[in-house]
Amino acid sequence: MDQNRLEKDNVLRIGGVSSTELAKICGTPLYVYDEALIEDKLKSYQTHFKSNLFDTEIIYASKAFSCGAMLRLLKNNGFSLDVVSGGELYLAESEGFPMERVYFHGNNKISEELEMALNYGCKTIVVDHLMECDRLISLAERKKKEVHAIIRINPGVTAHTHKYIITGDMDSKFGVSIQSEETILGMIIRMKASKYVIFDGFHAHIGSQIFDLRAYDTLIERMMKLFKKLQEMHKIEIGCLNLGGGFGVRYTDQDQPKTVKDVCENLIGKCESEMAEKGIRLKKLMIEPGRSVIAEAGCTLYKVGDLKETPNRSYLFVDGGMTDNIRVALYEAKYDCDLANKMDQVRNRKYTIAGKCCESGDILIENAMLPEVKANDLIVVYGTGAYGYSMASNYNRMNKPAVVFAKDGKAHIVIKRESYSDQLRFETDEEVFA
Repeated sequence: MDQNRLEKDNVLRIGGVSSTELAKICGTPLYVYDEALIEDKLKSYQTHFKSNLFDTEIIYASKAFSCGAMLRLLKNNGFSLDVVSGGELYLAESEGFPMERVYFHGNNKISEELEMALNYGCKTIVVDHLMECDRLISLAERKKKEVHAIIRINPGVTAHTHKYIITGDMDSKFGVSIQSEETILGMIIRMKASKYVIFDGFHAHIGSQIFDLRAYDTLIERMMKLFKKLQEMHKIEIGCLNLGGGFGVRYTDQDQPKTVKDVCENLIGKCESEMAEKGIRLKKLMIEPGRSVIAEAGCTLYKVGDLKETPNRSYLFVDGGMTDNIRVALYEAKYDCDLANKMDQVRNRKYTIAGKCCESGDILIENAMLPEVKANDLIVVYGTGAYGYSMASNYNRMNKPAVVFAKDGKAHIVIKRESYSDQLRFETDEEVFA
């Protein structure tokens, strides 16, 4: 892994900081991010996602991982922000993230969340369906608040990925079917008739952890065909197109992701050629990377507890598990790992790395090849930067781990570790009905 640099004593360093020192000072489990790797990815997207024919905008999908420190990195590097809940919106506003660069997504934004977005001055709402369109128009007119809107389209493109992270097939819960042209047209007409809701264009997203860029070619072709039909039949010009994200990353040696440069050049090139072929104008093209920005920059450190032999397995138990990484149980996700305090030793033993939750499915890695492991050794699981902390839970009353950013030999805690007392802070005996 790129973040692996060895000390003289063969201990893994992350951002120039000893993993054993991090574990000793900050405790385990511990999420650790190499801040320089995050910055490199941000700069790479800014460098390569450009066109001479239209403006471009890169919108970070904050559901992958968000905290104040991450939002400050995004703000300083010129990224915009995708939020999908009142909580994510509240964090953005609390951190002073520019609201003109915030996009509010979601298939069931409650009225209180929409009102919060308008009060904060959130510039753009990604409208998921007809009912939400009508609610937004009504709310904006009642509050006399101007807001921009783009319509989420379900393009009917089935990407080759896990069924739970496909978002563009025809029965997905997200967006208006591209085949429902009357509904799409009706939503545009409603917005254009409103004094306060400004229609900008369309959004589409086909899934996550996608390696075959031909899926995006199909997406662009279908969206441009829709643009041309609206332009020719209804004189409607589309100002912007958001292609979503979902670009694949490396979790194990079996994953062969495209580079940021390859992804950006493919998307830009395909849009430019489709525009030329169909005679379409476009003001702005946007993308929403999340996982591809943050996943490989993060890892999780665990302390080994007990070891146990069964007839067919050698179990290695760690002090975390599915509460800090649910993706294995949820998506059958695969990860690589190392013995962080013995990086020089030969991998000659096969282990099943299991968590401490009361679930048979609490397995982090099966068939992990490692040196001989002993209690109190330090395991590092790579590629946990996305959907680790953001999907963490308190199942079994486990505490959520701390999060550390490391760079140039220095580390700082950006999210504190939970304590047992933290989990009790909402316990009450408050009477509801007298």
